[in-house]
Amino acid sequence: MDHVQKEHERLFKKVKSAQSIKNVQATIDMLQSARDAIAADPSQESITLAKLQNNVQSSFDTINDNLKDTHSSLNKYSKALDKFFKDRPLPSTEHDAVSSQEQLINRAIAMHLLREGQFSVAATFHHEMAEKKGMDTDMDEVPSDEVQSQFATMYHILRELKEKNNLLPAIQWSRDHKEELEARGSNLEFELCRLQFVWLFYGEQHQRGSTPTGRQAALQYARREFQAFLPRYLREVQQLMGAMAFCPNLQDSPYRAIFNNASAWEDVAHSFTREFCSLLGLSADSPLYIAATAGAIALPTLLKLQTIMKAKRTEWTSENELPVEIPLPPEYLFHSIFVCPVSKEQTTDQNPPMMMPCGHVIAEESLKRLCKGSRFKCPYCPSESHPREARKVFL
Repeated sequence: MDHVQKEHERLFKKVKSAQSIKNVQATIDMLQSARDAIAADPSQESITLAKLQNNVQSSFDTINDNLKDTHSSLNKYSKALDKFFKDRPLPSTEHDAVSSQEQLINRAIAMHLLREGQFSVAATFHHEMAEKKGMDTDMDEVPSDEVQSQFATMYHILRELKEKNNLLPAIQWSRDHKEELEARGSNLEFELCRLQFVWLFYGEQHQRGSTPTGRQAALQYARREFQAFLPRYLREVQQLMGAMAFCPNLQDSPYRAIFNNASAWEDVAHSFTREFCSLLGLSADSPLYIAATAGAIALPTLLKLQTIMKAKRTEWTSENELPVEIPLPPEYLFHSIFVCPVSKEQTTDQNPPMMMPCGHVIAEESLKRLCKGSRFKCPYCPSESHPREARKVFL
């Protein structure tokens, strides 16, 4: 892998330092200048073209030399890739569970393009789907105009936040959806306002115009905006205000982590994206990206499984499930894996885990068998409770 990395770096440097594009542009400028000269004085056409010939030929020679060096580096990089990533047959698609779900796949692709802000590509994809079918695309395959409009709004706010350090559109959006965010227990609005305070505190130049910045502006902002956050974020607001006393030596103060967080803007952008998608009933990450990544992680195991099955002359008999366990990162485990300690069965959506007032958790069916409609004793402690006091647990 080190050899591949070295070739990649060499190719990147070669492409970055190549003068081909500049030489091409210089040739274009030369031709346009000659055209303008001939248009201004047609009698000088032969002289102008004669002067142009050698310069253009020299420019073409230089461009070709640069391209040869680039192609040579590209060939070395391609050979390094081929040597490291040997060609192997992919697992059989005979048991592909999604091959019959073209509608869902098309919708996943369209949604992924929208989530990535590729609106023109999404429109082209929709158009080509319609042409392929020779009719209007099924509406279930195409995200609604409302969803497309929502994502356009999200990317407008993200561009303001990332490119201009303008938090105001994001703050306004969080206030427009205050009730929904509070119902989720979200702290997005405070995160945004806290970062706005820090940005004002440092007094950075803002591209929106003559917005005052500095410690005085930050203090005025805190007096105006933080009053509403005191009941829930009193400690955090106190920390922000306490930092004002350490402004001459903030680097060595207890508040250094708050005011010197290199990833603060990226973190708040991720929080905004997560909350925005959640209000649309969507996950923060694209399902298509998650599925492709999980598939890439599982691919070596599946290749090994296919080799073993071929050697033992066995067949894949599982239906709509993998024949072996595929280890995935914790963030890719979305389903409950709680096993009821009473029934020894894994919980499902139809039989969810239930927590009793004492804190012990069992499956709903086990709860019903124990209580029989009346008060019952917990199987793991002396506490008694009524089934209506149990709460569903989301893992």
